[in-house]
Amino acid sequence: MKKKQISYLVSISLAVALGAALPLLLANTSVNEHQSVKSEVPYCVTSPSVPQEVTFDGVTIDLRRYDRRERMDRELLSFTYMHSSTLLMLKRANRYFPIIEPILKENGIPDDFKYLMVIESSLNVLAKSPSGAAGLWQIMPATARELGLEVNDNIDERYHIEKSTRAACKYFKQAYAKYGDWMSVSAAYNAGQGRISKQLDKQLADHAMDLWLVEETSRYMFRLLAAKEVFSCPQRFGFLLKQEQLYPLIPYTEQQVTTSIENLSEYAEKQGITYAQLRDANAWLREPSLQNKSGKTYVLHIPTQAGMYYDPLKTIAHDKRWVID
Repeated sequence: MKKKQISYLVSISLAVALGAALPLLLANTSVNEHQSVKSEVPYCVTSPSVPQEVTFDGVTIDLRRYDRRERMDRELLSFTYMHSSTLLMLKRANRYFPIIEPILKENGIPDDFKYLMVIESSLNVLAKSPSGAAGLWQIMPATARELGLEVNDNIDERYHIEKSTRAACKYFKQAYAKYGDWMSVSAAYNAGQGRISKQLDKQLADHAMDLWLVEETSRYMFRLLAAKEVFSCPQRFGFLLKQEQLYPLIPYTEQQVTTSIENLSEYAEKQGITYAQLRDANAWLREPSLQNKSGKTYVLHIPTQAGMYYDPLKTIAHDKRWVID
């Protein structure tokens, strides 16, 4: 095991030990003659340290100013103590980052934008917001159509991992042409380009991170930076994962379809898989049938038999920083 990992484990062990001892220590702390304070929680809750600076696409962002520091502190605390959500995101990243990263690179988008996908959907392919945004990138229906995605009751390509990522890249490039700054692009993805442009002019600001915005957008940029911090070193924040606990890529074959499929359950059975597995591998299918009156070519992913069953020995960590040896 690496020295850093040993250090993290020792720190965590000490915290646990101290937490277990706290009730006994506090039980002997007299408040007055008749009362003593006792902890009812057998562990410690500590605040992760806020770095003085972070980088996004190689650009250094100074966090020493009190307002930036406190905004970053809030998001680091959120990731640290939403244990199940953060653990799930780390596990899912092992499946989706290898698909997303080459597409970002191919389109000239900074690799750090994969963390925008993390904060948008928690890496839940089926995520849908109350406002109607959907998929890993949480794209609204009208925006999706503008970006070339098919969205209707039968097919919704916002749930198509590769196509929705390419659509998001189009938006990022359009916004970057306007701002020339990737953090402003991220803010615009949340609030809209019109609002960010208006506020930059109105508030005489050069950087979106210095704007006074609605709380959601104000938090958004710092949540993005916090996600990168946590994913770059989960152990620092108390998340200890073994390699076999990560979610692996699901191998599949591709089948081109140029006609309608009236019964996807029967189609799945002929492929040797269940309807549920077909839908899981092709989340963009939204109904029990595929309507294709125009003869358009769709590509269906068919999970292979070899990939059907979990094998801990075959699980590979996409990023070694996520796991302990």
